[in-house]
Amino acid sequence: MSSVDKQLENLKAEITNELPRDISVSDVKYEGPELVVYTRDPKKFAKNGDLIRKLASKLRKRITVRPDPDVLSDPRDAEPQIMAVIPEEAGVTDLDFHIDTGEVVIEAQKPGMVIGRHGSTLREITQEVGWTPEVVRTPPIESSTVSNVRNFLKQEREDRRRILERTGRQIHREQLSNDEWVRITTLGCCREVGRASFILSTPETRILIDCGDKPGSDDVPYLQVPEALGSGANSLDAVVLTHAHLDHSALIPLLFKYGYDGPIYTTEPTRDLMGLLTLDYLDVASKEGRTPPYESEMVREAIKHTIPLEYGDVTDIAPDVKLTFHNAGHILGSSVSHFHIGDGLYNVAFSGDIHYDDTRLFNGAVNDFPRVETLVLESTYGGRNDYQTDQEDSEKRLIEVINETYDRGGKVVIPAFAVGRSQEIMLVLEQAMRDGKIPEMPVHLDGMIWEATAIHTTYPEYLRDELRDRIFHEDENPFLADEFNHIDGGEEERQDVADGDQAIILSTSGMVTGGPIMSWLRHIGPDPKSRLVFVGYQAQGTLGRRIQNGWDEIPVNDRDNSGRSSTLKLKMDVETVDGFSGHADRQGLENFIKTMNPRPEKVLCVHGDERSVQDLSSALYHNYNMRTFAPKNLETFRFK
Repeated sequence: MSSVDKQLENLKAEITNELPRDISVSDVKYEGPELVVYTRDPKKFAKNGDLIRKLASKLRKRITVRPDPDVLSDPRDAEPQIMAVIPEEAGVTDLDFHIDTGEVVIEAQKPGMVIGRHGSTLREITQEVGWTPEVVRTPPIESSTVSNVRNFLKQEREDRRRILERTGRQIHREQLSNDEWVRITTLGCCREVGRASFILSTPETRILIDCGDKPGSDDVPYLQVPEALGSGANSLDAVVLTHAHLDHSALIPLLFKYGYDGPIYTTEPTRDLMGLLTLDYLDVASKEGRTPPYESEMVREAIKHTIPLEYGDVTDIAPDVKLTFHNAGHILGSSVSHFHIGDGLYNVAFSGDIHYDDTRLFNGAVNDFPRVETLVLESTYGGRNDYQTDQEDSEKRLIEVINETYDRGGKVVIPAFAVGRSQEIMLVLEQAMRDGKIPEMPVHLDGMIWEATAIHTTYPEYLRDELRDRIFHEDENPFLADEFNHIDGGEEERQDVADGDQAIILSTSGMVTGGPIMSWLRHIGPDPKSRLVFVGYQAQGTLGRRIQNGWDEIPVNDRDNSGRSSTLKLKMDVETVDGFSGHADRQGLENFIKTMNPRPEKVLCVHGDERSVQDLSSALYHNYNMRTFAPKNLETFRFK
């Protein structure tokens, strides 16, 4: 008998011993980080609301209780009973019964009303029908991504359970080493922006954090080195994804092409956004005549292997590592990832990308941890002069630019990331029109912006408190304002907009590296009355950075008669409005460190160009008396 089987046997005996005699335990299994307890008496279990909490506290494990399939009532009988328990105002849109696990997935417009105070309605459902309820939100704006992900996971439930059981056994395996050390190896994004990737390793465990591309370049992380995939993809115990932007997520599916078969830990919205952005990444590569690095099948594999975690949940992901996600304030679902290693041995946090202050979309980044000895900190705006305009002043400037352009009969074209910046700008525009600060005019959303917005409204619990409350009331949902128009008719519709009256166009890609923005530059770029407004970071080597630096003649993919690529003369004005970035500026990065208590002993400054990381590293050393580093790629740091 393996050590894990022995462990499960002992746990079953311990749980049986703790439970009242009239509650039986038919099986105990690990599924991912959770301990799943199967019982023939789910209704009795549900009557005592404290039972699961007490068991979880005593065993120090996340516990899910499921009914033994033998005792399940017929779904046709259970459905009306469930609907009788749930308040009508909850807006239930679907019930989906899964006999293999005894779960019923309830999709509702107001999930909180299905859950009830402290889970009281969920317990009542189980008391009535025996099934274990799981609740998901009905998207207020229909999202094909959310729908496709949910349907795909439903189809793959059996396979997914096998993955979770295998992962659970890996997490709870016996520790084989008595050594104690912690190392981080840098595989990308050091003294550069993009291709974020790190290995966190102990004698027992190897974890990959992020695996992204580099905007404007073909450079990829150094995955071939022995610490990473050099000794085989399955030498990794886990992958942790901080957020869905492509410079962190684009090459996650590639791991499955190389043979990885383990879990990806991230938040639920990051899982959905990763699917959206990586599929688009393949589509753009194919349209531009480049060979995509992996097939769409690998994106589905990545989604199937995802184990979503909520902010604040401490989760075992290896025999000697616990992971906790905290809000990073950067984009939907973005996380500061905190690793607790060993039994109090060492603590490491990876900031991912952070925004320290509150924005219209998100609460600011969390930096309150019980312990962090080493922090890996993004430094995108870490340079000594990288102070962004206050957001209120930025909004005023954007409104001025829009009014000036409107008065002269032009259009405003804003290249924006589909995820995060677009929704932030949408909120600014919606309120400005509502308050009469800019004239009412169409705001055309091109690329994936509308779909990304739909995903935001599916997960309002990840948004700022006031915005969440507005989304809960359909008539107040700012993303449903009449001004917003989803462009889905292609070139003909774009030409109509270009020939029409004043308008605002929000379009991907945010760094002008391809996508529909190229079409808008062709249609509107030659118009001197119009304006191109940058509101986000433009990485070195991207066309966006070049235009920002004064290029007024840009290459386009159209070919002339000789077969050469043609150029386009930009006559529209170019404006940069700082303050809308999803990244903390220099002050925000310092404030993130300054307000940490206790502060980390060591800080690795990454994800910034050479000047930015060295400036920030030097300032943190001098101002806060910390050991700081500006590592290069392929360096390894030992911390214990």
